[in-house]
Amino acid sequence: MGAPFLYRAYVAATTALVPLAAYLETTKLRRAGLPAHRAHEKLGHATEDRRGTGPLVWFHAASVGESLSVLALISRMGVALPQARFLITSGTATSAQLIAARMPPNCVHQFAPLDAAGPVTRFLDHWRPDAAVFVESELWPQMLVRTRARGAHLALVNARLSAKSRAAWAKRPRTAAYVLGVFDLILTQNDAMAQAMVDLNAPADRVARGFNLKSLSDPLPVDPDAVAKSRKTLGHRPVWVASSTHPGEEKDVLEAHRSLLGTHPDLCLILAPRHPERGDEVEALIAQSGLSHTRRSTGGAPTQAVYLADTLGELGLWYALAPFVFLGGSLRPIGGHNPFEVTQSGAAVLSGTHVTNFAETFAAMEEAGAARMVADGPDLARLATAWLTDDAALARARRAARDFTRARTGQLDGIAARLIKALDLEQAA
Repeated sequence: MGAPFLYRAYVAATTALVPLAAYLETTKLRRAGLPAHRAHEKLGHATEDRRGTGPLVWFHAASVGESLSVLALISRMGVALPQARFLITSGTATSAQLIAARMPPNCVHQFAPLDAAGPVTRFLDHWRPDAAVFVESELWPQMLVRTRARGAHLALVNARLSAKSRAAWAKRPRTAAYVLGVFDLILTQNDAMAQAMVDLNAPADRVARGFNLKSLSDPLPVDPDAVAKSRKTLGHRPVWVASSTHPGEEKDVLEAHRSLLGTHPDLCLILAPRHPERGDEVEALIAQSGLSHTRRSTGGAPTQAVYLADTLGELGLWYALAPFVFLGGSLRPIGGHNPFEVTQSGAAVLSGTHVTNFAETFAAMEEAGAARMVADGPDLARLATAWLTDDAALARARRAARDFTRARTGQLDGIAARLIKALDLEQAA
């Protein structure tokens, strides 16, 4: 199939826009504290060597959640392919930092090149991937088409497109067929998304339902010494966590906590906003609420009513301290966040109802008793009170959370084997 007009127009437009896009993207990374040579990875300039003689498998994910979701998959594929090397690319400074802390063996990280001829060509000239795996909705046309043209096999895993994206692609059926046709395998999160991909002209014999990789990721890292120190500081105080909160949600959480203090005056709330750089903003909200607080980023310990956990990479620590967690991004129409990071710690989950990114997951968790859904701040206070006052009910919910997670962990090897076959990597096994 020849390149459709829209693809050729896109190539021309991105070539013209490279200077502006390069300035914006490299400036963003520099402002996040990255050195210039790393920021220039966005232009396809590699900062690592392509080592080894075995196949190189490239994984591309957008940001934090998507990047971390594939680390366990890379580890399993690495066991099956001991001669292989793995490259993971992402687009944000935060994802790079968290990936570096949890990098599997034989794996390196780079920032993804801009989707334009020059950066993508330089990237492919250096890395020469034998196979590439794209994650969720990362359908960058030139990355995909140019990688396929080099002879690499491609897969799309955890495939998920929003209704808006599906509608946009549906208006361009020839371009959708051209882009989706590069994949040897498309694994979707559910049956509805598999059908949506086929409706967008993806080859039906290459589309199949997979699993949400975020349900199969490794547990969050935990520093045992930090857990012990925090538990000693907290003593016998009860604790709950509100994590990954977004603007507008902290006010509801703080009002719920104020209500809970009426019956549990020594209760500690660990409040971990989704973006730690919002620490000053969230601290101002806590001050306005009249609640006493300390702040992790300034060296404070959990000694007051609220502990502002405005640091990066420590969610595993906070989840280890609490029997249940309110997961943000769900009281507002944001789409929700990964509940499996919570259940892997053995905690039960409270969530708002805006969880389109994990709709099927939360439905199954609620049915199993591992999660409960709340409508607003008062509802959050009501359900939190129920668990704080009924030890047996909380224990059942935590047991259900552990069982729900354990039932899914055996599926990762099957996905790894399927990818190895589809990407023609069996000879390297």
